[in-house]
Amino acid sequence: MDWLDHIKWDRDGLVPAIAQERGSKDVLMMAWMNREALAATAERGQAVYWSRSRQRLWHKGEESGHFQQVHEIRLDCDGDVVLLEVTQLGHTPGIACHTGRHSCFYRRWAGTQWVAVDPVLVDPERIYK
Repeated sequence: MDWLDHIKWDRDGLVPAIAQERGSKDVLMMAWMNREALAATAERGQAVYWSRSRQRLWHKGEESGHFQQVHEIRLDCDGDVVLLEVTQLGHTPGIACHTGRHSCFYRRWAGTQWVAVDPVLVDPERIYK
């Protein structure tokens, strides 16, 4: 059995992938992978995802320069979620979010509304020219 056959792909052939920062253990982002993206990630040592909006493989950092070096790939107990342990490259501190923040999970529920609690490190207009 191929190692990719152990994954429970959804009906679209995708699996959610969580990028977690090595060391801090911060959850940086969640994206989708298909077989080709996961195989490319394992081969390259850098995160490659499936972009549902673009309908193509997306090498994280291809436009922003904020690549993810992958140290470890894990599969959850049900086989339906992938966890990538990464080092976020391209800026210090690392920027994983297209909003210019460290993590895509920068909003906290404050009882009545979502509040942005993490700063923008670099204006997205400077990242995406």
